[in-house]
Amino acid sequence: MASSNFIDYVKFCARSGKGGAGSAHLRREKFVPKGGPDGGDGGRGGHIILRGNAQHWTLLHLKYQKHVIAKNGEGGGPSRKTGAQGEDVILEVPLGTVARHAETGEVVGEITEEGQEFVLLEGGRGGLGNDHFKTPTFQTPRYAQPGEPGKEEWFILELKVLADVGLIGFPNAGKSTLLSVVSAARPEIADYPFTTLTPNLGVVEYRQFQSFVIADIPGIIEGAAEGKGLGTRFLRHIERNSILLFMIPADSDDINKEYETLLSELERYNPEMLDKKRLLAITKSDLLDDELMEAIKAEMNIDLPYIFISAVAEKNITELKDLLWQALH
Repeated sequence: MASSNFIDYVKFCARSGKGGAGSAHLRREKFVPKGGPDGGDGGRGGHIILRGNAQHWTLLHLKYQKHVIAKNGEGGGPSRKTGAQGEDVILEVPLGTVARHAETGEVVGEITEEGQEFVLLEGGRGGLGNDHFKTPTFQTPRYAQPGEPGKEEWFILELKVLADVGLIGFPNAGKSTLLSVVSAARPEIADYPFTTLTPNLGVVEYRQFQSFVIADIPGIIEGAAEGKGLGTRFLRHIERNSILLFMIPADSDDINKEYETLLSELERYNPEMLDKKRLLAITKSDLLDDELMEAIKAEMNIDLPYIFISAVAEKNITELKDLLWQALH
């Protein structure tokens, strides 16, 4: 997906429809000159509804839709006819979308499955017709309820990428290169920091026609949890990954320190991230001979399953897939 088209945050004003008024009609026919009340109920106003659509990968289609307005309900009619409901507005969103109140930040719902729906803003109820208000002592009420007004609120939609495996590492750790090798995804790759400015997803084909999804998250830097650099803009995408694959290059000055820094940023952003399964890949290991590899192993003080890989030389890529698959299942 083109980076300019990846939109993971939109803010808009939603207004649900108002309910139709109940009818105060009295039955009048040729041979029934003084019929009783037969006013119907008003129809409810239209809802604003979110629906999950796995074909959407971004919120781009909602970026310029600043006002979402549902239709009003119709008024009730004679012969106890209920007014038509206001037409609902259904917003189709990618899986992983979270809806919040713009003012309070409170989460009102999230979409994680294809076809899942929830009402973001309810339409007003239709008013009751005068037929509901007749009594033995008051048989011709000439009044009915008005419909409830619709509601109007500002909402924020945030997309948190859904993937089985999230690639975690500093810029230039080789995340995009690995994604391009194990999947059909073609992220931008270059030898400078922050080449990746948006999350990229790739489907990895595994043995016997199985597959899993990997997300290449833009590089974290020290202080990201406090908003430094790209800040928390992309840290939220990591929350929905089942497994975190930490990627540290073999030519790093201190692999142990780099891992602790990455872990610290995740913990400060959301301590629950530390509950996820973690694996470690030492990238660019085609630069190492056996002696250097043994030296790195001796100095490592990280209690995680780890593997030395090279995406460029396709070294241990199959073994990495096996490791990820076993962790997922």
